[in-house]
Amino acid sequence: MYDPSQLRTFLAVAQTLSFTQAARRLGLRQSTVSQHVRRLEDTAGRQLFTRDTHSVELTEDGEAMLGFARRILEAHEQAAAFFTGTRLRGRLRFGASEDFVLTRLTEILEGFRHEHPEVDLELTVELSGTLHEQLADGKLDLVLAKRRPEDPRGELVWHDRLVWIGAERLRLDPERPVPLIVYPPPGITRALALEALERQGRAWRIACTSGSLNGLIAAARAGLGVMAHSRGLVPPGLVRVPDRVGLPELGEVDFVLVHAKRHTAAKSAADALASSILAGGDRLHRSR
Repeated sequence: MYDPSQLRTFLAVAQTLSFTQAARRLGLRQSTVSQHVRRLEDTAGRQLFTRDTHSVELTEDGEAMLGFARRILEAHEQAAAFFTGTRLRGRLRFGASEDFVLTRLTEILEGFRHEHPEVDLELTVELSGTLHEQLADGKLDLVLAKRRPEDPRGELVWHDRLVWIGAERLRLDPERPVPLIVYPPPGITRALALEALERQGRAWRIACTSGSLNGLIAAARAGLGVMAHSRGLVPPGLVRVPDRVGLPELGEVDFVLVHAKRHTAAKSAADALASSILAGGDRLHRSR
C-alpha cells in the first residue's frame, strides 16, 4: 500500500523539516520530494505536514506516520537482505558525539546488531570536534556528529537551532559575566557560544568544563551556569533560558553522518548503519 521511496522521502522531510534539505540528502529534485509527499498523503488520506513559505511542521497524523514508515522500511530492508543473501562482516568503527548519550541511538544500534550479527561494531563516544579529527586520521569509518561551520561534508540527519539552557531556578545577573558550562576544546558548541558572546560584547567566565554530557548536565542542574545545546535534545530537568535575559542568538547546527574519505573494508557495513540512522533519525530527538 505504501511506496518505500515515498516513505524514505517522508522521513527525510520529517527529520530535516525542509523540502530543500531532504532533496539534497536524497539526491532528488525538490519537485520530486513534494510529489512523493503529496502522493503519500493521498494514499494515507491525511495531511502529514503543515507548510508555508517559512516553515515545515509535522501534523499529528505525520507524527503517527513516523513510526509506521520506519517499521515498514525496516521490514522492507530485512526482506531484501534475506532474499539476496547478503551478509555483512568485519569490523566497523563508529563514532557518535556526546549529544546522543541521552537519546534512543542505542535502539538503532541494537537493531543494526540484530540485523548484522557478523559485524563487529566498535563504538566511540566523543566530542564532535574530536570525532572529526579521528575520522580524518583514519581511526574511524563513520561518524555521527555536529558539523563544523566551515565543513560542507556530511549527510544531513537533521537541522536544529542552538539555544541557551539551564536550571529553571537560575537567575543571571546582567552586571556580572555569564557563567558558562562548556565542553573542552575542540567542542563545536563551545566555540559557537564563545563567538556569540564575543560578538555581543558580553563578558563571560567558565563555570564548568567537562568532556561528558552527564557532567555538564549535573553542573547545569546544580545552577552553576548556562550551556549552549541543541533545541531538540534539551535534557530533563533543564529549560531554555528566556529571551528576556538578553543572551545572544546562537544560530543553527547540522547533525550529519560523515564517512571515511578512504574506501575501507568496512564501507558496506558503514553504508548499512548510515541507512539505519537516517531511517530512524526521529528517534534521536528528545523533543522539538
